[in-house]
Amino acid sequence: MSAPVIEFKNVSKKFRYIKHRPDSLKAVFLSLANGSYFKLERETKVVLDEVSFTIGRGEIVGVMGRNGTGKSTMLRILCGIYHADEGTVIVRERVAALVALGAGFHPELSGYENIFLNGAIMGIHRAELKRVAPKILEFSELGDQIHHAVKTYSSGMILRLGFAVASHVDAPIIVLDEILGVGDEGFQKKCVKRMQELFDSGRTIIMVTHDPEQIKRFCKRCIVLEEGKIVYDGKPSEGSARYSELFGEGRLSNA
Repeated sequence: MSAPVIEFKNVSKKFRYIKHRPDSLKAVFLSLANGSYFKLERETKVVLDEVSFTIGRGEIVGVMGRNGTGKSTMLRILCGIYHADEGTVIVRERVAALVALGAGFHPELSGYENIFLNGAIMGIHRAELKRVAPKILEFSELGDQIHHAVKTYSSGMILRLGFAVASHVDAPIIVLDEILGVGDEGFQKKCVKRMQELFDSGRTIIMVTHDPEQIKRFCKRCIVLEEGKIVYDGKPSEGSARYSELFGEGRLSNA
């Protein structure tokens, strides 16, 4: 049996933040001037608490949980954006990720230039990016806007370009964080069709979503997080039910 392509072993991540921040720029300057800023009370929040799981090659795994339970942090650690404070993370194949609005895009560069920048960050060779660039351009539907600076793009345009890049580069592992609501209805249908093509290609896919229907439609496995811990890991239908049980049907749209 081949080794898993992704392994998390007792992974923990903490963030420190100021408990009571100054409520104005003037207050910040005054606190800096008298030295009290550096004495502000700080707290440590545990975002992931000894999380362990493995994902095999070709698995399609959905991740659920309300905001603040550690879903996106877990994906960022998987992609190498964050480092775990404790535990071991092993990723044995290249990852293409769309885990944040405009992540990896430089605002001063054009959309076309950012295809190559984003691809280089993923470790994709320039020759491969040139080969898939026409498909990315066609899929993103950005037209002449592709040659304009990304700072002029709307959030929807950035997500469309990000999804087009992540879903067309040759990476064995794809990580998606709440992106299947990109664009208008027509573009969303394109995304769903493209996702199905990726699933059928045998790639390993990890996707975060709050939508139980997406979990049941696309995924073969569901991981549910609560307060930084895995509280369920198994069948998608049961994972969706566990999510509903934890947070209540009336809270799903606000989670």
